[in-house]
Amino acid sequence: MSTRAGTLAAAYAACEHDASTHYENFPVASLLLPRRMRPHVAAVYAFARAADDFADEGQRPAGERHALLDGWIRRLRYAAASTEPGPPAMPGEPGNAPQIFVALGASIRAQALPVSLFEDLISAFRQDITTTRYASWTDLLAYCRRSANPVGRLVLRIAGCRDEALDAASDAVCTALQLTNFWQDLKIDIARGRIYVPEEERTRHGAREEDLRAGMMTAEWRQALAAATARTRSLFEAGRPVCEGVGGRLRYELRATWLGGMRILDRLEQSGFDPLRSRPTLGAADAAWFAWRLASWRARL
Repeated sequence: MSTRAGTLAAAYAACEHDASTHYENFPVASLLLPRRMRPHVAAVYAFARAADDFADEGQRPAGERHALLDGWIRRLRYAAASTEPGPPAMPGEPGNAPQIFVALGASIRAQALPVSLFEDLISAFRQDITTTRYASWTDLLAYCRRSANPVGRLVLRIAGCRDEALDAASDAVCTALQLTNFWQDLKIDIARGRIYVPEEERTRHGAREEDLRAGMMTAEWRQALAAATARTRSLFEAGRPVCEGVGGRLRYELRATWLGGMRILDRLEQSGFDPLRSRPTLGAADAAWFAWRLASWRARL
């Protein structure tokens, strides 16, 4: 193996390690994916995970967060255009930042991935730094278009799929996954000063922000969250065709992703729409359920 090939293999291995060590509601570069896709999907995930952390994690001031995202954009554009390694990791960046971009640059070139989709992700993460409330569903869904939908489209491009109907279905699933994460993390987000349930939905049900800040999951908040969950389920249903529109093992990955999101919504509903008391999650105990639902998928179409 040449030095360059060894460097690239190590870079992809670092990205796959990132993908396997973070909790998500859906599989990331799992064994369900075709083997050839896993390194590329892991590189996309590692890029997005680090950038999301710049915007969300720790106690950095806003200016430092923006600077880290600026650097991430520079690294992205450099990696897309050059086979040469980028600069060493800078303060605040993950130590494997150079490896992330060695892998990502190779994937962008090999799979003809649109750099604009990565730039959309960065723009959404940048918005997270300053935007803590959304007035309407229109505003929130516009955010999801940039924060979630690009990932699904990148997975489809890595799979060789370039189809407008599949893109639309993927967008619906990705937006639904993003919304599911918001409802799941209601307690975490309010502690950070954020509320993602749109103001128009809160107002419709009389859900008061001060109650949520006080840790009170009132009947009004439960109603607002029930309505938000129903809207999210509709998006999952609208996006279900993407699980059938792809071939091979990818369809099982997408089915597992779809099922994972719906499972979280089920748990949220079972809790009486009270994520303040118990955050709905997935774990090893769900493996048998997933196996059964995947095996019986066609019977439910």
